[in-house]
Amino acid sequence: MFQIKSLIAPSFKEAAVLISAIIILISVSIIKFQSAPHIPILFSILLLIGYGIIKKIPYKKLEGGLVEGAGAGMSAVFLFFFIGILISSWMMSGTIPTLIYTGFSILSPTFFYAIVFVVTGIVGVSIGSSLTTVATVGVAFIGMTEVMDLSMTITAGAIVSGAFFGDKMSPLSDTTNLAASIVKVDLFEHIRNMGWTTIPAFLLSLVFFAVLSPTAVTNEIDGIATMKDGLMDTGMIHVYTVIPLLILFALTIAKVPALLTLAGSALSAVLVSFLHQSYSMTSILKMLFEGFKSDTGIKSIDILLTRGGLVSMLPTVGLVLLALSMGGLLFTLGIIQSLLYKLESVLRKVSSVIASSALMAIGINVLIGEQYLSILLTGQAFQKQYAKVGLAGKNLSRVMEDAGTVVNPLVPWSVCGLFITDVLGVSTLEYLPFAIFCLVSPVLTILFGFTGKTLTFKAEN
Repeated sequence: MFQIKSLIAPSFKEAAVLISAIIILISVSIIKFQSAPHIPILFSILLLIGYGIIKKIPYKKLEGGLVEGAGAGMSAVFLFFFIGILISSWMMSGTIPTLIYTGFSILSPTFFYAIVFVVTGIVGVSIGSSLTTVATVGVAFIGMTEVMDLSMTITAGAIVSGAFFGDKMSPLSDTTNLAASIVKVDLFEHIRNMGWTTIPAFLLSLVFFAVLSPTAVTNEIDGIATMKDGLMDTGMIHVYTVIPLLILFALTIAKVPALLTLAGSALSAVLVSFLHQSYSMTSILKMLFEGFKSDTGIKSIDILLTRGGLVSMLPTVGLVLLALSMGGLLFTLGIIQSLLYKLESVLRKVSSVIASSALMAIGINVLIGEQYLSILLTGQAFQKQYAKVGLAGKNLSRVMEDAGTVVNPLVPWSVCGLFITDVLGVSTLEYLPFAIFCLVSPVLTILFGFTGKTLTFKAEN
């Protein structure tokens, strides 16, 4: 992703001071002053530019680092646009309303959070995309939670946990394929090896959500019936409205690029909408851009169904570009390289190698907010260290996912964190304590590194 050459070689002390300043600036702004993450990241970029100018680096070269960093995220930007369009198209076609209605028909508040976790996990494995899972099935579950007057934060934690379990273990997932390819490990061998940490994390999460799940009471059941009647009255609840979902699955399994998969599903959703609605082209284009606006007159349903649209993704896109621009500057100024060099010099034992690689993946997520970079950089930095202590490459690919892929949604200013907050309407810091799968996974991978359990050494291959 980032192949940016450093223009200077700062000392470890300078690099550590700058990184600490950026982390403090972002953390204090968001947690204490409740700022949107965009502002402190922009200030951090200015801080890095100022440092570069002091080091007598021409501004044009600093600007080049910004542009190169932002350029690495353009594919994600287009995906976000199409996800916004997908949500609004699935609304107008009745796909999400039908999913919600079906969910109300088969679910009760009893073990609700556990069911949410399992279902989102299954969908995530099926389509290989955590964000798509959150934006579709997750939105439906959030709607059910609102009606049943259950905890939005726990539901969001269950959705995030299930979606990232699915993303992590799916052979269709970008992050799974990336982690395996970086260390040149067979994809399915990588997935099987992840089972040693992922299955225990899944079971612990399932028990956690089962214990938190409430017992159904009469007023909640009555609320479900009222909501079902209201949804049916919209005229959008039909069996054929699941066609866009089936097309999404089919195109994903056929390994069609994600952008084309989202576009194909959205197009099919628009076509399906004509089976029960008579939208004009003007209104269709407006909904795809601004989002679907429900006007049934029933407040709970209108709040539930009014969402999506390309414009709804603009805050996420802005954050992606800012975060990756900052990453480009960090590489241009040699700050990341300086920290990596220092880390490499202190690695001697298996446990320290695994712990350090896990902490690096977590640190990059926290610092830059980009999960692909956390996987790529950790893999590139630690391959030699794993080889020196005799560990097979699949141990590294597992750590990259355990501490890289699943940690990103826990960071408020990360790509995944802001996207999930926008789509579900629950802030990252609110759902973080309940995203138990994402919290447990890095702990287990570090723990197994210290115990030596489930590790594969080169002689065993």
